Amino acid sequence: MGIVVAASGLIGPPFALALVLVFGMAVEHPFPGESRALSKFLLQAAVVCLGFGMNLGEVVRAGRSGFVYTAIGISFALTLGVVLGRVLNVGKTQSLLISVGTAICGGSAIAAMGPVLEANEEEMAVSLGTVFVLNSIALLLFPFIGWAMHLTQTQFGLWAALAIHDTSSVVGAGAKYGTTALAVGTTVKLARALWIVPLSVGTAATRKSKAKVQWPWFILWFCVAAVAASYVPRWVPQSAAWFGALNRLGRAGLTVVLFLIGSGITRSTLRQVGIRPLVQGVTLWVVVASVSLWAIHAGWIAL
Repeated sequence: MGIVVAASGLIGPPFALALVLVFGMAVEHPFPGESRALSKFLLQAAVVCLGFGMNLGEVVRAGRSGFVYTAIGISFALTLGVVLGRVLNVGKTQSLLISVGTAICGGSAIAAMGPVLEANEEEMAVSLGTVFVLNSIALLLFPFIGWAMHLTQTQFGLWAALAIHDTSSVVGAGAKYGTTALAVGTTVKLARALWIVPLSVGTAATRKSKAKVQWPWFILWFCVAAVAASYVPRWVPQSAAWFGALNRLGRAGLTVVLFLIGSGITRSTLRQVGIRPLVQGVTLWVVVASVSLWAIHAGWIAL
């Protein structure tokens, strides 16, 4: 019933997430494994569908600038995260997973780096739980901060892409703020997500790990969709209506994704996270979000 309501368009992403958080705290999730698998597939499919509503010129411009900003931001977040982990005496693998999840793209980065770091189930669960909790808070909180500080849609999209963990919540917050914020946030966030590959390859080489590196192929299909939306309607006018329908389908799918992700945050998840990893994750996220917001508001970072 929750999935049907989320897909219907009757509620937006933030409300869907808030609704399912109440659900997660009240009852036990009946299908946790199936929910995680479905949310991963739907997220990638929704991002590709969103590409059909993008302009290639905007994607290239935002992606080019965003790639530089994300490189700086990722380096800063990883360094600070490792230092905080040592200060708080968080396990080395767990600390690095939380740092990677904050720096790059939340659960996707943790899932990619886990096998490379040979993380066990408990380390993965704690790291994912920490990031998911903060990711949910960001989706609900960021639009209100943006409105209070009178950020433009471009500024907000850039801030969301640099400071929110998961792609799903970046897109959800951007959609809540406006069309331009959605386009900028999605594009820069995908540029940020590309760093999974060099980081995973570098870490695997350093640790001599034989784990298979996961390539984010959905980003390539997002770019293909943007190319199609920018050029195909010139020769096939009827295609514009189809692309618009796919874009709307992507937005609806995103709401379902947020519903599924939020359903994984339960009382047991919060208990399992523990205080020290949570303190590390919260401190790192607050510093990254505050510094990036200050730099954008001061005009140091702009598109």
